[in-house]
Amino acid sequence: MSGRPRETANVGAGLWKATGMWAWLLFRISGLILVFYLGAHIIVISTGRFDRLNELMKAFDNPVLVLMDLALVVAVLYHALNGVRIILMDFGIGVKRHKVMFWTAVAVVIVCFAVFAWVAFTFIVTGEGVTS
Repeated sequence: MSGRPRETANVGAGLWKATGMWAWLLFRISGLILVFYLGAHIIVISTGRFDRLNELMKAFDNPVLVLMDLALVVAVLYHALNGVRIILMDFGIGVKRHKVMFWTAVAVVIVCFAVFAWVAFTFIVTGEGVTS
């Protein structure tokens, strides 16, 4: 046994391996993405003149901006679903199954992202929406 007391022997060891740590980190990152997006959104909308709104909206048809919209969709979906998971745990629901709830939320995000990505890439390739 080492000379260190048992209480401090493993402090910090393995923190990055736990599912809860990754859920926490991704929740904070997605929150920051949403804060920066909201700030940029407010700036763009507040500086846009309404008589030139159609021109402004055409600028957002750029494929790079469509990909950024996809990233925003992932951030919103993850942040919302993980937030619901946290609220449920605050009420004592699923505390013992938090890992299953986390991976279920991630699976739902992946499925929803796949649908949004298919629609977006269809738009990028064809220049038309899926329903057109």
